[in-house]
Amino acid sequence: MILIDEILVSDDLVKEYFHCNLNACLGACCWEGDYGAPLEDSEVELLKNPDQEILKLLDDTSVNFIQEHGGVAEFKENKSLGANVLPDGKCVFLKKEKNGISYCSIEKAHANGTIPYNKPISCHLYPIRVEKNEHTGFEALNYDEWDICNPACSLGKSLKMPMYKFCKDALIRKYGQEFYNALDDAAQYSNQK
Repeated sequence: MILIDEILVSDDLVKEYFHCNLNACLGACCWEGDYGAPLEDSEVELLKNPDQEILKLLDDTSVNFIQEHGGVAEFKENKSLGANVLPDGKCVFLKKEKNGISYCSIEKAHANGTIPYNKPISCHLYPIRVEKNEHTGFEALNYDEWDICNPACSLGKSLKMPMYKFCKDALIRKYGQEFYNALDDAAQYSNQK
């Protein structure tokens, strides 16, 4: 483990390789799983009643579901608030392209410059998951290993892309440039051994 500013970083983030391979997985992390993407408090407020620019990118099924149930749900099993999911388990903000690849309508609206915020940080960080210990104040960054991401691991290995470097923008968004620089320094030191 690496400790930076009371944040524990799993060695896997430095040692394992990763680079999303949408041509292989088609964005399966957005329709597989048991719960919607975990949301931070500020994201809950933004996504309860999503911006029209997001809704314009979705199909009628998702729009109707959001209008009836909202963009956020409480998942009692793990006591969290997350992006709502359709009855088939698919994220309500997901849209499939004709080529079968899924995209996040929040991320696409942000990339188009029509909204000022990006997709939830938990999605942006993936496959890194943040676990918080309320008693100690520590956060732990862990690798959420999932077989649907095997093609991403293979591509990352062929590109020699460590997971933390693949997630650089998300890590900086969440923790800042100084944190990322410290992590990069620790990774360089660790890899010299």
